Amino acid sequence: MKSSPKNLEPYTIAEVDGFIHPVTIIATPKGVKEVHFAHFETIIKKLHHKNIPYFFESSHPAAVELKQYFQGKRKHFDVPVDIEGTPFQMMVWEALQSIPYGQARSYKDVAIQIGHPKAYRAIGQACGANPVPIIIPCHRVLTSGGGLGGFSAGIEIKKALLDLERVYSHK
Repeated sequence: MKSSPKNLEPYTIAEVDGFIHPVTIIATPKGVKEVHFAHFETIIKKLHHKNIPYFFESSHPAAVELKQYFQGKRKHFDVPVDIEGTPFQMMVWEALQSIPYGQARSYKDVAIQIGHPKAYRAIGQACGANPVPIIIPCHRVLTSGGGLGGFSAGIEIKKALLDLERVYSHK
């Protein structure tokens, strides 16, 4: 463990294998802060640069839940999240959590749901800024025509997540 600055609790790092790419989780004592589709070495460099202390915990509850999800045994996440965003982003991320496993919504559907029917492009930007993909299922948001749209980790991963959940309406 790296020496820690005063009053800064260490982050927990966990890596989950068994998907297209390794998935690295960063968590604080309050909850999951970030989910990355990358090896933990890449993430550690970022923490070193910010002088954030960390330790590894392969059995972190978020890692366990993600493994279950990748195995098709989990459809909803119970781990708390510790994320920050604008009030609009937080509203979008809350709405995304209401999209059931195995279903998709359009960017426009989400915009209407949150009371901003013309903000579908802003919905896409909020999805792209989601720090905890999968846990907050931004991959379940598609274009109005059923196209994939974008995904912060790449379209191939989004497609794989939708295939895992058997969402076949994507093009």
